[in-house]
Amino acid sequence: MSDSPAARLQALFEGHRLTPTQRRIAHWMVRRAAEVPYLSSVEMAELAGVSQPSVTRFAVALGFDGYPALRRHLREVAPGEPVAGEAETGLNEYQQAVQAEIENLHHLSGLLADPAPVERAGRLLAASRPLPVLGLRAASSQARGFAYFAAKVHPDVRLLDEGGTMLTDRIDAAVRAGAGALICFALPRHPREVVDALAYAREAGLTVVTVADSAFAPVARHSDLLIPAAVGTGLAFDTACAPMLLGRVLLEAMCDALPDAQARLEDFDAAAAARSLFAE
Repeated sequence: MSDSPAARLQALFEGHRLTPTQRRIAHWMVRRAAEVPYLSSVEMAELAGVSQPSVTRFAVALGFDGYPALRRHLREVAPGEPVAGEAETGLNEYQQAVQAEIENLHHLSGLLADPAPVERAGRLLAASRPLPVLGLRAASSQARGFAYFAAKVHPDVRLLDEGGTMLTDRIDAAVRAGAGALICFALPRHPREVVDALAYAREAGLTVVTVADSAFAPVARHSDLLIPAAVGTGLAFDTACAPMLLGRVLLEAMCDALPDAQARLEDFDAAAAARSLFAE
C-alpha cells in the first residue's frame, strides 16, 4: 500500500463505523492530507462544510480525547506541510479548479503506487461474462465511456446507465447469463438507486468493483473492492478527471488479464480501415 499521508490517513479511518457527517469529514481530510495536521477544528469544519462540534465528535469517534489530540497524532503519522491559502496563490477561480484536479490526479498516482487492487479488479472484470457496467446520473458518462472501450476487447459488455424498475431485471439477466462481477461508477450526489442496486447485485452473487469519489461514499458498504478517485468541487458542477483516468487504468488492467485483447483490437482496426470509419 502507498505510504503517502493520504494513505496513512485512510488507514486510520478504516474499521470505524462513521456517520454520514463523519464520512464527509474523513473524505475531506484524505483529500487535503498535507494540510490537515495544521488546520484548526474550525478550519476543518469550514472545509468539510460541517459544524465545529461535528469535527470534535469525529475525533472522539476515532478514539481521541478531542480534535487537538487527533491533530497531534496526525503530525506524527501523516506529516504534511502548510499549504498557502487560495487567496495567496494569485490564481482565479478557473485556474484553482484546474489546480484542484491536478492535486486529485497526484493523489490518484500515489494510490496506484500499490497496483494490487487495480490488478485484482482487472482479473475480476476480465473473467466476468457478461460484464455489467453501472453508472447513473452524474456517473453515467463515466460508465458509458468505460463500456465503449471495454466492448472492443471484452466479448460481452452490458451498460446499465438507466435507472427505474428495469435495473434489477437487467442485473438478474446478467447473472443468469453467467456474470460474476459488476463494475460501478459512483459519483456525488450518490443516487439511492445505485446504493440499492449494488446491494441487490451482491445478494445475487456478483462481486462488485466500484470507482467512487471517496472510500467513505455510501456505496462502500456494498462494494467488494472500492478504488477511490476524488472529484473536483470548485465549480458549480463537479469535475471528474481522476475517476475518468482511473476507469482507463482499470481498462488497461482488464486488457492485461484478457489473453485475446490485442487480437481483438487489431481486428477492430482492420475492420475500421476497411470501412473508412475514421477521417484521419
